[in-house]
Amino acid sequence: MKKPDPKSLPVIGWREWVALPELGVDKVKAKIDTGARSSSLHAFDMKVFEQDGKSFVRFKVHPLQRSSRETIEVEAPVLEFRKVRSSSGHAKQRPVIVTTVEALGQSWPIELTLANRDEMGFRMLLGREAVRGRMLVDAGASYYGGKPPSAKRKTTKKKKKKKAKPSGKQRKEEP
Repeated sequence: MKKPDPKSLPVIGWREWVALPELGVDKVKAKIDTGARSSSLHAFDMKVFEQDGKSFVRFKVHPLQRSSRETIEVEAPVLEFRKVRSSSGHAKQRPVIVTTVEALGQSWPIELTLANRDEMGFRMLLGREAVRGRMLVDAGASYYGGKPPSAKRKTTKKKKKKKAKPSGKQRKEEP
């Protein structure tokens, strides 16, 4: 395979908002982790089952970090079960699915391992296999694709509080 010209590759930050449209996930904050070979998605209540002789997994996702308000239930065919070593050194069998990821106006298929990432800083890791030959990673910047609008973030400017003019009367504070 011919190596792509780095000048022609888009640049992605070390963290980005991405979408997983086939899973119904409009936005999830992902850490672009070139130290991790595979990509991983936060999943819980995982149930593996057989259908027409094929393995499937049904699971739930909380796409927003530190929030359980939004829950998405997903069902997907299992590509394989893979032994994955976590950052703490523990190896575990995880189901692997294939889905499409969207980032920086591009979309492409990736393999995702499913794991409970409640205790991790990000609900998703986008590993080096997912970005290899597609993007360059700027380890010092974030959100090249922008930030999605948030109900928490205000776009209006805060008004400065005016200092109250002292009146001739002073209130005495009670002990």
